[in-house]
Amino acid sequence: MLHRVQPLPEGGTAKCTRCGALLYRRKRNSLDRSLSMALAGLILFILCNTHPFLALKREGLVQQTTIITGVQELYRQDMWGLALLVLFTSILAPLIQLSGMLYVLLPLKFNRLPWMLPVVFRIQQKMQPWAMMEVFMLGILVSLVKLAKTATVVPGIALYAFVALIFVLAAASASLEPGVVWEKLEPIRE
Repeated sequence: MLHRVQPLPEGGTAKCTRCGALLYRRKRNSLDRSLSMALAGLILFILCNTHPFLALKREGLVQQTTIITGVQELYRQDMWGLALLVLFTSILAPLIQLSGMLYVLLPLKFNRLPWMLPVVFRIQQKMQPWAMMEVFMLGILVSLVKLAKTATVVPGIALYAFVALIFVLAAASASLEPGVVWEKLEPIRE
């Protein structure tokens, strides 16, 4: 049975007329919550990439690393494919996702239509599966367990920011309702 998508009030739900099953729901304050999460995510992203991620202490020597120095080290060890994958999934994809979300949501908050907004929103939506920061975090945890036997591992502020960024990005994506964005675009485009 086909149903037409009906406009709903915030917090409203649409149910099947035949069986009563939930078809879709309109989230409350979707744009505001997503915008605030994206701004928090941008701050965390900057922390992740500007502060030490890990420090290794061994025999009086301390070596600090950041995410980008990890990518550079992989490249120096001739693992350029892995270096590119880490660069794309842990730096570029989250940056594109966050900046795309801010590019779309900030102007909509003030009822403005920036250049190429629909195209940017489509790209931002397609980038979501590529931001695989959770997989990168899992790799880091495995490495930490192995490194703990040979050196003292000191987590940096960027590691904590990275963990928080994973949750903030997931919350921003979950709270963003694409249908609301397209609804807000219609009156502005006319």
